[in-house]
Amino acid sequence: MSEMTVHTEHAENAGQTAGGEKKEKKKISLSFIQPSGAITLGNYLGALKNWVAIQDSGDFNCLYAVADLHALTVRQDPKGLRSQIYQGLAVLLGCGIDPEKSIVFQQSHVHQHAELAWILNCYTMFGELSRMTQFKDKSAKYADNINAGLFTYPALMAADILLYQTDYVPVGQDQKQHIEIARDIANRFNGIYGKTFTIPEPYITKSGARIMSLAEPTRKMSKSDTNKNAVITILDTDDEIVKKFKRAVTDSGSEIRMGEGKDGINNLICIYSAVTGKSTEEVEREFEGRGYGDFKLACGEVVADTVRPIREKVNEYMRNKDYLDEVCRKGAAMASRFAQRTLEKTYKKVGLVVPKSE
Repeated sequence: MSEMTVHTEHAENAGQTAGGEKKEKKKISLSFIQPSGAITLGNYLGALKNWVAIQDSGDFNCLYAVADLHALTVRQDPKGLRSQIYQGLAVLLGCGIDPEKSIVFQQSHVHQHAELAWILNCYTMFGELSRMTQFKDKSAKYADNINAGLFTYPALMAADILLYQTDYVPVGQDQKQHIEIARDIANRFNGIYGKTFTIPEPYITKSGARIMSLAEPTRKMSKSDTNKNAVITILDTDDEIVKKFKRAVTDSGSEIRMGEGKDGINNLICIYSAVTGKSTEEVEREFEGRGYGDFKLACGEVVADTVRPIREKVNEYMRNKDYLDEVCRKGAAMASRFAQRTLEKTYKKVGLVVPKSE
């Protein structure tokens, strides 16, 4: 499960003001980060930066989670996975997610995700799962470990979404299939038992930069790329970032201008634009008459300036795992209370006996 943001209406926010007027429902933003490798510049600019903006807008109640259960579809080194989970939490906080404003937790700490996933497994068709692109891709990549979890992970992803009665799911184009199957599962369940889940709508985000590989600019920058010079991570040092930009693939010519067939320079302009907030036209004017060498150095320096405070905060949080544990403990308790309402509603619909609270 890659980075994903979901927006939903939280019924608990509906009510009346002291004067009797009906309060407008406040949206909930729920976002997941995969604990697998260092977050790239593309992940930050395309997703995490937007998550912080959603939080700081004041228009949403926000929840952020590390999707540790999804990581288990690939065989993990236990010690390494624990480190990646902590790093995922540290990255969320280092990028600007504030546990005083938002709920931050580990997916596995909210047991309702796994419980609802089992029920949804029973309402998900074999043919639907076999058509999932990620299953096909990972089956080819990990041919010696084509496990049941890898096959049925869309039911867990659907549970992640449906637990919070999601209305809209802003995702990249490559994640649209996951929303479609969640819709199919929800529609099937609602058709049998009556309205239980809100049907989520995919919203393909147009904002947020699409950052490409520095070595192969026709491919998206990916944390799984084996060529480390192709990827900028938010844990890279200033020197590493500048060196990677100096080695970045460009095109014939030297003009700093967007153009057809100029994938390398187009990518660098997009990066510079996303980091500085300047338009493409402003970037072209700024570097008019200057060559690729100057522009690569400038890109490296502005990205290093952007990444540095994030890296420093992440490293600081990683030295204080007790604090990360406390953030997760409080966050999981709050998320669980909301998720439990949906789970109990689902239990009743299918005929299970809901445990009586003491």
